[in-house]
Amino acid sequence: MLSELDKDRAVYQKDPAKVNALVNKYLLPHFDSEFSAQLVLGQYWRTATAEQRKRFIDAFYKSLLNNYGAALSDFTADRLKIFPTTVDANAPRATVRTEVKRSSGDRVAVNYYMRRTAEGWKAWDVVIDGISYVNSYREDFKPQIESQGLDAVIKRLDAGETPSSIGKPAK
Repeated sequence: MLSELDKDRAVYQKDPAKVNALVNKYLLPHFDSEFSAQLVLGQYWRTATAEQRKRFIDAFYKSLLNNYGAALSDFTADRLKIFPTTVDANAPRATVRTEVKRSSGDRVAVNYYMRRTAEGWKAWDVVIDGISYVNSYREDFKPQIESQGLDAVIKRLDAGETPSSIGKPAK
């Protein structure tokens, strides 16, 4: 993905839809959207209809893509360090630790939480500088689901709103 970005970075910076297409092509196959959505919804997953679950998964992924995909257009491979990871051959889960160097020179820890699936290893959460996106979304959505219902959260995601808890330390 980074090679493709490097080929024509100016075009990608002007057109976020092109970055989204790259993310869909290279990252989506390695992201477990359904499992992440289940964790975000927690107890509400069990009471959601099949149609609500599908709409939530789609809206959740679209929201992540829209909110964080654009930042990728400025990202270069030389700013990413992937730390060696040893995983037991039978382990059901693993953590891939990386570090991203910001343009300011600051380094930010970015950990990918992975799980083994029938299709291979897939990421289900990303923790950036101690902030879990799954936890942030869950904490943000819970009060709205309780007061207005799951459909209100899906509508909010479809509108592209970012959880208010993003940027606050994960609990």
